[in-house]
Amino acid sequence: MDILGSFRHMSIRQMLHQVLNFCLVVSSALAMWKGLAVVTNSESPIVVVLSESMEPAFQRGDLLLLSMFNTPIRVGDITVFKIAGKDIPIVHRVLEVHDSKENGTQYLLTKGDNNPVDDRGLYNRNQMWVTQKEVVGRVSAFMPYIGMVTIILNDYPQLKGLLLAVLGVFVLITKEE
Repeated sequence: MDILGSFRHMSIRQMLHQVLNFCLVVSSALAMWKGLAVVTNSESPIVVVLSESMEPAFQRGDLLLLSMFNTPIRVGDITVFKIAGKDIPIVHRVLEVHDSKENGTQYLLTKGDNNPVDDRGLYNRNQMWVTQKEVVGRVSAFMPYIGMVTIILNDYPQLKGLLLAVLGVFVLITKEE
């Protein structure tokens, strides 16, 4: 396919139309993400499992749908939490729950199903519990292996750039009849 030939046969108006279509696709994806965040009451409604720590419940590459409603977290719930100062959220099961009667804060101890010990080694120094403020959401559904695309694109950034370039060119040269 002659890409430059396709561009040469387009008028300025057609090119602007294609650029606007591309912007519409990107803004629609962002709007769907924000809508899902509002519906699930979670700042990050979808996460990908990056390690084997939750096997056999979840495999590396599983896509998780999170929700965060005002019901208390219970032992056995699978939560996603983000420790201050650490970049990657953690997906682990709640092992113990302690409710503080003094300030109403819920304190959680977590553990990966496939890990031999609890997560205190993953928390910040001198941190013994995860607070409910650090919880991003609870797992409400999952889709097996769909997140592998994300893992592959993060492991190979050149592939991500190539894919975005191909998609961008495809959107720009595709004409609506």
